[in-house]
Amino acid sequence: MTRTSAAIAITFALATIPASAQDGAEDASLAQQLANPVASLISVPFQFNYDGNIGPGDDGNRVYMNLQPVVPIGIGDNWNVISRTILPITWQDDIFPGAGDQFGLGDTTQSLFLSPVRPAFGRVIWGVGPALLLPTATDDLLGSGKWGVGPTGVVLTQLGPWTVGMLSNHIWSYAGDSDRAKVSSTFIQPFMSYTTPSAWTFTLNSESTYNWKTESWAVPVNGIVAKLVQVDEQRIQFGADARYWLNSAPGGRRVSEQDSS
Repeated sequence: MTRTSAAIAITFALATIPASAQDGAEDASLAQQLANPVASLISVPFQFNYDGNIGPGDDGNRVYMNLQPVVPIGIGDNWNVISRTILPITWQDDIFPGAGDQFGLGDTTQSLFLSPVRPAFGRVIWGVGPALLLPTATDDLLGSGKWGVGPTGVVLTQLGPWTVGMLSNHIWSYAGDSDRAKVSSTFIQPFMSYTTPSAWTFTLNSESTYNWKTESWAVPVNGIVAKLVQVDEQRIQFGADARYWLNSAPGGRRVSEQDSS
């Protein structure tokens, strides 16, 4: 089953460079840093999304906002720990017959990447660490009811205006509501972006999840356009994307990093 969806992403990039010191070239450099999941840069993305045609009868809808703060923590002169949090706030209705509607928090995915300050071989940027699933959902239909843990990693390179790489994790549940299904799922996000001299960024990615319990894939493809702008003395990146589902989970339920990895 394939479904249609759209997303509007608003990313607030909290840069430490004062606006008076920046020019167009530095804006483009900052925009490209935002394309790097383990950049040494504080950012606080708010990503608004809509998914339609959910459920066996294609009658369901979901609107959700992902709060995704990224915070680097310096460890000596050579290493950073990058904290990356994803907390969804969701409204949904009719995701299966008789489900009604729900509104509230979903499960939180917390990742920590240990990453070197300087790229390996001058070009390869990487990070590894743990990923945690936290059962913060306020409704059973918004989360898994499970605590989970597993490895996560990212590798990428930035060549001129291009950023190309992949982020992945796998999470197993180890505790939580015994009446809920166990979690064992792999998240894979290949990504490619191009940043222009005027700080526009064009990105193509997939946020695919394989559920090892149901042996099913959820494979969305996202096309994203974003622009870094100045508001007062702060740099803010605004973006919008469209998403097409090549394959979705059984029953049409969305599966992605923030709610089941």
